[in-house]
Amino acid sequence: MTSRNTAHRTVFVPGQLTLGLMTPLDTRAGELADMEAAVRLARHAETAGFSALWARDVPLMIPQGSPSNDAPPQASAVDDPFVWLSLLAGATSRIAIGVAAAVLPLRHPLHLAKAALSLDRLSAGRFILGLGSGDRPEEFAAFGANLDQRAQAFRTRWPLLRAALSADSLQRQVLLEQVGYPVLPPPAASVPMLVVGSARQSLQWIAEHADGWATYHREEATQQGRIGLWQQAQQQKLGTLRKPFVQSAQLQLLEDASAPATPLDLGLRGDSQAVAAYLARMQALGVDHVMFNLGGERPATEVIEQIATEIIPQL
Repeated sequence: MTSRNTAHRTVFVPGQLTLGLMTPLDTRAGELADMEAAVRLARHAETAGFSALWARDVPLMIPQGSPSNDAPPQASAVDDPFVWLSLLAGATSRIAIGVAAAVLPLRHPLHLAKAALSLDRLSAGRFILGLGSGDRPEEFAAFGANLDQRAQAFRTRWPLLRAALSADSLQRQVLLEQVGYPVLPPPAASVPMLVVGSARQSLQWIAEHADGWATYHREEATQQGRIGLWQQAQQQKLGTLRKPFVQSAQLQLLEDASAPATPLDLGLRGDSQAVAAYLARMQALGVDHVMFNLGGERPATEVIEQIATEIIPQL
């Protein structure tokens, strides 16, 4: 079996639920992140016991709204995830860093491979690459890509990228046969590749080709069903259960110790005990890693500290 890098061992710990944070933190819609503050928060998260820092791939500032929110659509000003994570990698030494998710149909696999291998090397093997198929028609139009063919483009580009990020000589043959030259020397250990969302692929395809599946927060009974389908797909394609299930979740952590858990759009609101109880249920269902997207008015440093002292010890 191909060995995987330090990030895989840090984030996916057998029998344990780990936590990650979506970055940048403490930013407002349409505003660029404060880099000095981002570095401080990254170091704080590492010290607090978080396992990973994540970043999104948002090519264009397209205003978007939420189906369950009447607020006007807002645009995100997000730096290139590979450049952004280089900043966070240089400021930390143990915490994993990951893209969730690069839009594979809009990026050439050789460009992606070059960026991923470089970031994996700069971070000493702490990098995870999540990949999605994209869902914004305006971006596909701007890049001259066909929205209706993104599922096929995802499948077609995956093998070349996988070959370039692999430490296994047999897997790397695809790169040498199609291109003739390596992107960089092979990594010491393969860079993990996750499918984020469905990427318009079957779970059987994801189970066979990816190192794990990352999806979104859902009502618990619904999520239990999806985890069951993920486990079934692994049994069908691999004959075993060995690939992780990752879930993102919006989180508004409250100071009030009497606050019950209440649902948010793609997440929850509650005090530390309510959130810890929720995470315990998620672990029991088969979730391996939860990436939190912090919301609310509280400073991120306060929320990180509360999670560190009141929630992580319970995990």
